[in-house]
Amino acid sequence: MATRADLGSVTEGLGAADVSPLQRPAPLRESVHEALTQMIISGRLQPGQHLVEVELARLLGVSRQPVREALQRLHNEGWVDLRPGYGAMVHVPAEDEVDQLLSVRTVLESEAARLAAGLADEESIKKLREICATGTDLVKKGDFEGAVRENAQFHQLIAQLSGNTFLADFAAQVDRRVRWYYAPVAPARGQASWREHARLITAITERDPEKAAKVMRDHTERTRKTYHETVAAERAKEEKAAQTTKKPAGRSRR
Repeated sequence: MATRADLGSVTEGLGAADVSPLQRPAPLRESVHEALTQMIISGRLQPGQHLVEVELARLLGVSRQPVREALQRLHNEGWVDLRPGYGAMVHVPAEDEVDQLLSVRTVLESEAARLAAGLADEESIKKLREICATGTDLVKKGDFEGAVRENAQFHQLIAQLSGNTFLADFAAQVDRRVRWYYAPVAPARGQASWREHARLITAITERDPEKAAKVMRDHTERTRKTYHETVAAERAKEEKAAQTTKKPAGRSRR
């Protein structure tokens, strides 16, 4: 049991500036932050959209203060840009930014798949098959928002089955932003993504770690490639639209 002398030695040399008082939990602020994050991930708040505090407060049924605090935190986390004199805007990700994140995802998830192939039990494999079947059905129905959610659950379960808590935690952090970037390419990936998921389940069922890692690596790389192709196609479409709206200069009359 600690004595008074022991406790005194812990605080010896510490001044008021060295210790911050504990803060009481602020569930409302956390709830507002999580709600806005999910609205960005789901696309309800679009990249580049101006975020007006009073409008968000009215939408969420709260005062402006927790919204202001949430926007500052979202700015620190890279979800929102704060511009002096203009306010907050949903961050518009640069292409190289997405590329870097998806590269990290490839490393994390290929290792998770390799480990999962040696650890997953029959019940977990059954759950993977159920998610895969649901995702496939949602794509057939054109419900890509639902398919994105199932895709996130599939990858989250693979990370959990790795048995590595730190890997699963890192993968979960990356996955939140991947969901945001993945939504626009989900229609392009379509059923191909879920066929790749099925091949991954087969590799895990066969207890083949190296095959599982390769299938996952190829899967995440295809998603990255599709993202770049989608961005390039959208850019070309915008450039073509801009050219067609330009009117030819008329001849001057004298």
